Amino acid sequence: MTTPSSCPRFVWLLAALALACSGGPPPEAKTAASGDANGAGAQCLKDANAQRTPPASAPERIEVRHILVRHRDLARPEGATETREDACLLALRALEELESGAEWAAVVEKFSDASSDNLGRVSRDELSTRFADAAFELESGQLSYVVETDRGFHVILRQ
Repeated sequence: MTTPSSCPRFVWLLAALALACSGGPPPEAKTAASGDANGAGAQCLKDANAQRTPPASAPERIEVRHILVRHRDLARPEGATETREDACLLALRALEELESGAEWAAVVEKFSDASSDNLGRVSRDELSTRFADAAFELESGQLSYVVETDRGFHVILRQ
């Protein structure tokens, strides 16, 4: 893999491992690690809002868990003080920790603003469209890339 001189090799390696182990950003999206440090938040936002398309063969119901990071610009921020970009980057850090082998419960405790990480067994119509598209494109045991909804930024685990 070719790396630009402005980006350390380990960042590229981590990005490659992250994409191999997760749902990764959609194919047309770049990882935040590929840009400069100042563009990481903007890239995270772009990737978190990329179109996702679950396969036609997706089951009617799946079991999901999620990490939610809220930001102050939400209609219901519920005490969140982070900017939208910072919240996206926090969700990305949560994903990176999971992909590095951190325990789900520890990452939930450290990053999530949700009252519960376990949504249980759900159908598409029980979820927001963007969350459902991301969740239902995952294989069992797979993590999503960061996904933005009107509730904040999510990292989704399909069980």
